[in-house]
Amino acid sequence: MRRLTITVPDAAEGRVDRFVADVSGLSRSYVQKLITEGHVTAAGGPVKANEPIVAGEIVEVEIPEPRPLELTPEPIPLSVVYEDADLLIVDKAAGLVVHPAPGHPGGTLVNALLARDTAYGGIAGVQRPGIVHRLDRDTSGLLMIAKDDRAQASLMAQLKARGVKKTYLGLVQGAVVANSGRVEAPIGRDPHRRTRMAVVPSGRDSVTGYRVRERLPGWTLLDLDLITGRTHQIRVHMAAIGHPLAGDPLYGTGTSRKGPDGLERLFLHSWRIELQSPGDGHVIRATAPLPPELEAVLEGLRNRRAGTLGSGAGMGDAAESVESVAPVQRRPA
Repeated sequence: MRRLTITVPDAAEGRVDRFVADVSGLSRSYVQKLITEGHVTAAGGPVKANEPIVAGEIVEVEIPEPRPLELTPEPIPLSVVYEDADLLIVDKAAGLVVHPAPGHPGGTLVNALLARDTAYGGIAGVQRPGIVHRLDRDTSGLLMIAKDDRAQASLMAQLKARGVKKTYLGLVQGAVVANSGRVEAPIGRDPHRRTRMAVVPSGRDSVTGYRVRERLPGWTLLDLDLITGRTHQIRVHMAAIGHPLAGDPLYGTGTSRKGPDGLERLFLHSWRIELQSPGDGHVIRATAPLPPELEAVLEGLRNRRAGTLGSGAGMGDAAESVESVAPVQRRPA
């Protein structure tokens, strides 16, 4: 059992669960679980997640040792981009589920990690050893894994403080007018389709930056900065501004669902990540090239451009833009 003792600063305010999550680096959902199980106390007594903190009060947090895993190691090949004593960064293939879930008990990234015989951080839960963030099954690219609890807490704290810079490559439908911009729109569960996320008034603040990398016939290749990290954030934001990602069966419309000729997956790839080492704080930068199947789709579009518009098609002089998408007010079904 690991214990944290936290003294509430004089200027601090807000709920207990938020305060403990911010200070400890643990996820808020995990802190709420600890509170429910009686592992968080203040002034010697149990607390409720929504009760206010009191300046000068001492909050005790007990973090149980992770339960033994009941997962089977599987020798699934992994592309390791970076590795040290604290951290592993892999280039996840599209189609690979990150962690076990109903319907996917095996064949996941976690099963592959367990086969490497490394003792990963366990504070994020039994089914997610070392996992501090995730990529959708159909998204490829860079993913961080912590090798111990100290590293995991550091990475989670960096993510919470928006200290990890994650950049994606995405092909979106249509011609994005501005060369660079930012989408600001709250994201939450779609009240009508629970398998989807949506821009909704009650959603959490979400911000995605973008820059045009290449203009192609009917499509635009973007660098996308994930400033916040909500579920399906890039997919939701791009669809909300009328430029859904190519090959997106959930948020795409019309031709974007299928995408350009030759595309058989979602065109979204996490290609660059920058963070501070959990060990000594030095900056770690990792990159992963665009997968061959996505590069082939771009080559097809470039050939079309060369045959129809000529090689002089450029990015133009469009200005920067900030898209503040108004949430759709929806009545309950």
